[in-house]
Amino acid sequence: MSKYMINTWEPETSHFWQHTGKPIAHRNLWISIPALLLAFAVWMVWSVVVVNLPSIGFKYSTNQLFWLTALPGLSGATLRIFYSFMVPIFGGRRWTTISTASLLIPAIGIGFAVQDINTSYPTMLVLALLCGFGGGNFASSMANISFFYPKAQKGFALGMNAGLGNLGVSVVQFVVPLVITVGVFGALGGEPQTWMKAGEAKQLWLQNAGFIWVPFIAATALISWFGMNDLATAKASFAEQAVIFKRKHNWLMCWLYTGTFGSFIGYSAAFPLLIKTEFPDLNPLQYAFLGPLVGALARVAGGIISDKLGGARVTLWTFFMMIGAVLGVIYFLPHGDSGANFWGFFSMFMLLFACTGVGNASTFRMIPVIFLTARQRDAAGKGAAAQQQAIIDANKEGAAVLGFTSAVAAYGAFFIPKSYGTSIALTGSPVAALWCFIGFYLSCIAITWWCYARRNANMPC
Repeated sequence: MSKYMINTWEPETSHFWQHTGKPIAHRNLWISIPALLLAFAVWMVWSVVVVNLPSIGFKYSTNQLFWLTALPGLSGATLRIFYSFMVPIFGGRRWTTISTASLLIPAIGIGFAVQDINTSYPTMLVLALLCGFGGGNFASSMANISFFYPKAQKGFALGMNAGLGNLGVSVVQFVVPLVITVGVFGALGGEPQTWMKAGEAKQLWLQNAGFIWVPFIAATALISWFGMNDLATAKASFAEQAVIFKRKHNWLMCWLYTGTFGSFIGYSAAFPLLIKTEFPDLNPLQYAFLGPLVGALARVAGGIISDKLGGARVTLWTFFMMIGAVLGVIYFLPHGDSGANFWGFFSMFMLLFACTGVGNASTFRMIPVIFLTARQRDAAGKGAAAQQQAIIDANKEGAAVLGFTSAVAAYGAFFIPKSYGTSIALTGSPVAALWCFIGFYLSCIAITWWCYARRNANMPC
């Protein structure tokens, strides 16, 4: 048996948790967070790269650029479906190491591809799809961390893992614009690209958008291998986990989490290009990183608030606020010949990002509670052994649902940028897409209230 395998894990037992479980859980969490941050950085790197491609000579249409922004979301969401079930099969330590190391492939590939303006568009599309490796990691990372913590602290743990991991989106949109202006790796990093701005020649090392992550990915993969643990109680085959597809609440939470996380990651992916399209005189990279930053930090706070107030109540009010924020965005966008208000637009998006972050945490707080309550109801009156088995089963189901809902929700990283692109192509404005998002949020309000938040809800959480 590996020294990294833990055979007994009882986080709901107070003595075990205080004397044995807590330090181990925290160590795994603090290794998981940087691994997830890097995954998000690689997943969202195209949101920054596409803004710079036309400057260095790549002749792509606006719709083609939106495709490059959207495809990592498509592949990342699809990979999450499979990654959702990997931790109980392979173990959290082993799978975190493998999935983190896989990020080297797109990071290195982008670094070489952008150095040659003759690189074909299909090649760029493939590299965009490979960035989905980063998107897939979230499902397995959240499932893994959920096993380590007791019910009372799952909101905190999942909020910290996801919230600080989500910072990778903000980090990539802040760091890449800085590192592409200097030759970070000297001769090893390749020659700069030269482009003209206001009649002045400027140099850009766009390859650093990929290369800058390579040493951090390699180091984090090694730390994961030697510092994390596998839990024997988390072991389960795909067949055992597949029971979630029969659970009604799995599908309902997929819908709600698409409204929160799907919005966060979709808005994050498209925000720089949306600013560039609607406010062409501005440099979007000066502002775009702030949206994901606000959303990620709000997720940390949202986890703590949801532990105290209940996930369903927080989720319900979050969707109301998201609708108000989208209406504000529509109001401040350019409309025909009327002047737009960038700062109004920007402030509404900051509110929208904050709401998605809080909603991300509150929906993920709901999931473990829902499945623990359901399994404990099934085991009621059947003795202590049945109650203990109910906790084990609930943890496995809850972890699988956390991963699977994150997979479905991640399609937001594809649909939101593509919706903008389609709306602009058909109407000249992203407003039609935004009205569709409002309609979706209204459906989320109805589901949350009826199933989870009203006084006589069947599954209050």
